[in-house]
Amino acid sequence: MNKPLLAALSSLAIAGLGATPAVAAPHTAAPHAAKATKATVSFAGTVSLSNCSGSVIRFPGSVDSDPALVLTNGHCLETGFPAPGEVITGQSSSRTFGLLNSAGSKVATLRANQVVYSTMTDTDVTIYRTTTTYAAIKSSYGISPLTVQDTHPTVGTAIKVVSGYWKRTYSCNVDGFVYRLKEGDWTWKDSLRYTSSCDTIGGTSGSPVIDTATGKVVAVNNTGNEDGERCTENNPCEVDANGTVTVRQGINYAEQTYNIPACFTTGNKLNLSATGCTLPKP
Repeated sequence: MNKPLLAALSSLAIAGLGATPAVAAPHTAAPHAAKATKATVSFAGTVSLSNCSGSVIRFPGSVDSDPALVLTNGHCLETGFPAPGEVITGQSSSRTFGLLNSAGSKVATLRANQVVYSTMTDTDVTIYRTTTTYAAIKSSYGISPLTVQDTHPTVGTAIKVVSGYWKRTYSCNVDGFVYRLKEGDWTWKDSLRYTSSCDTIGGTSGSPVIDTATGKVVAVNNTGNEDGERCTENNPCEVDANGTVTVRQGINYAEQTYNIPACFTTGNKLNLSATGCTLPKP
């Protein structure tokens, strides 16, 4: 996992981070598509947690009056890593999140009242319900949630990993998809692999992975192979359908989110029995 602080502070000292967050390059319209523009990807709607990053999210079917949801990793859960096979739903929470504006400045503190869903089985995700609504956040702070794309991304897609914890943005492309990604006791399915320029560090866990063309969330950043070890914590390995193991030191990964919207119904309520919902069940 992209663990929080010890490894991250070490990486910060080595890399000299604390630099100005990366910004998107100016978009040049393609011929015969003068009106086409890329989405503006900024820190607006991202959040900082005590040890991780995250974002305020909505689904295609969400409405402004729904309770706002926050997305981060399963391994960022305040009560500790969910065990292999464990799925947590409806757990009380009072966790707070620092809401960022487009420049990366904290403009508000949001508070959770529930862990709606959390697991590290098949994926690595926690979704919190907050005590406020999308409409209230927009009215008070002018910030809209990020929309979770409900279709599978494609290889080559230009993406940005936006860390609210470090207030830093990483830019790269989708390099491919991993049949199984194994790290310690956990196994994740159909993980998204970055090209090498997304060299994420501890504290970036839970960052939204945003398609730069649409501005939609396609994955949640979660891990990378730090030391070249095979399938150990902080050193995930790729396993293909034939069982062949590949280790890619220095390469980082995310867990896709396109399968999450089908599991939420009217009012942003979780329904793991909904048609098309494939998230692991308790």
